[in-house]
Amino acid sequence: MTVDFVQQSPSATEDPFEFYWNQQGEWVEEPNQRRGGESGVQRIHDGEGRLLYAKRQVGHTYRSWRYPLGRPTVLREQDALLALSALSVGVPELVYCGAQQATDKQWRALLVTVGLEGFVEIDNWYAAGERERCGEAVHDRVLEAIGHTLARMHLGRWQHGCLYAKHVFVRVTGQGEGAEVDVALLDLEKSRQRLTAQKAASHDLKQLRRHSSWSATEWDRLIYFYKTVFGSAIKGLR
Repeated sequence: MTVDFVQQSPSATEDPFEFYWNQQGEWVEEPNQRRGGESGVQRIHDGEGRLLYAKRQVGHTYRSWRYPLGRPTVLREQDALLALSALSVGVPELVYCGAQQATDKQWRALLVTVGLEGFVEIDNWYAAGERERCGEAVHDRVLEAIGHTLARMHLGRWQHGCLYAKHVFVRVTGQGEGAEVDVALLDLEKSRQRLTAQKAASHDLKQLRRHSSWSATEWDRLIYFYKTVFGSAIKGLR
């Protein structure tokens, strides 16, 4: 059995799964054992010179009431990438996603996305002195962009599921009043849609608060911007 989504295939005659599976590059995340299988991420390049990230998995699955026998986690990540993009939430561009199940029922799965050009992890942005270089007015817009991005995701009832600061990426282009701020979210393999926006928001924001270095004042500012889009308070959030 084969399940795949192709946005851009290598050529009309090539099997995209085998094409991308056979590409080799530098390991960004060495293969590790979890979820009953193996998962790792490599950097590769396509024929157009674009930097791509290929997540390769063997037997790496999750189970749910819909998939009691297991489903490759990259397929869940694909669902999230497509859904969040439709909600105007910044995520990596999807190039290819596919999964193949051999006769022994073992899954091979692959997710290929375009590298986020110019984006850096929010903590690395701070560590590089970008807040001081850009100034407080631009920093305020960074917090605003993060808050608005998260609110749009949660209004769609999507929960990131692993929302640490290291999964929040920012890009600031230009300076002063002309500066533009973009935000993108990564590592969506635990994402899922909840019954309500409140449930999605409560889970993610509590998790982000625990795994971020923002001061109480900075966090309050981010949540202020979040609420301007979300439209209500988040239950249980201090």
